[in-house]
Amino acid sequence: MRTIIIEKNDAGQRLDKFLTKRFRTMPQALMYRYIRTKYIKLNGKKCEISTRLSEGDVLTLYIKDEFFAPEAESYDFLKAPVKLEIIYEDEHIMLLNKKPGLLVHPDETYHFDSLIARVQHYLYEKGEYDPARENSFAPALINRIDRNTGGIVIAAKTAEALRVLNQKLKDREIDKYYLCTAVGIFETKQACLTAYLEKNEKKNRVYISPTPTANGKIIKTKYRVLKEKDQFSLLEVELLTGRTHQIRAHMAYLGHPLLGDGKYGKNEINRRMGYKWQALYSYRLTFHFTTPAEGLEYLNGQTFTAPDVWFTRFFEDAP
Repeated sequence: MRTIIIEKNDAGQRLDKFLTKRFRTMPQALMYRYIRTKYIKLNGKKCEISTRLSEGDVLTLYIKDEFFAPEAESYDFLKAPVKLEIIYEDEHIMLLNKKPGLLVHPDETYHFDSLIARVQHYLYEKGEYDPARENSFAPALINRIDRNTGGIVIAAKTAEALRVLNQKLKDREIDKYYLCTAVGIFETKQACLTAYLEKNEKKNRVYISPTPTANGKIIKTKYRVLKEKDQFSLLEVELLTGRTHQIRAHMAYLGHPLLGDGKYGKNEINRRMGYKWQALYSYRLTFHFTTPAEGLEYLNGQTFTAPDVWFTRFFEDAP
């Protein structure tokens, strides 16, 4: 018999979700049988898979020792450097200025250095995260940015922040603004455009159409021209929908691909200008809550901006 005390970061979850995270090698059917036959009890009583856990609850488990994985002597995230540009940090969240070239999560080649690994290493060194003390939680990222793009990424330091902000992102209660350099001069200096985007998974590419398609999803892209120089335009873009490659593909469809974009852009111009990364940056976000945010209500209305967006220097002497 073993016991697990439900901590703050475990609370609020369904029992089956918690057990799936805690015992990764346990078959789901076996887990359900353990619950049904009272080999897993909550506060000494029979429980249901849908029971919500509360802080201080005690799980009693009469299960095989093999499901209790031994504590790791070392953690992969410790192989990542503790190198972060922190825009803001409090007890619940971190806002990070991710630079182009850094993965947010390890990819299929399993690269040890990623933004989330750096965050976990940083919090481990601060004593704010210890995997040995956590049953089901690890610091996680709320939003993602492509490897070749830079900008603000939100990291959740607590389970409450992760749950609340994931929902806020889904409900579009976090406004995100981008800067980008587009090729060419726009006739219309400000617009809100609607089109349809269809994704080709095999090619990792999207296609834009002015009219609905069988598998297309509607996109809305709002832009305004900030500066112009030498047949290039600096834009601020607000995504009213958040689709894969939306800004890059939509601008290319308009005849104004982003400078440095090797997939939708013009490589001849990219090489001539010497742009290794695409000139796209998620530079500002505003927490715009329209529904309760529990312990994160203090963020409502706050705006954060990334400093020194690298490609804007090109426009410093533009009128």
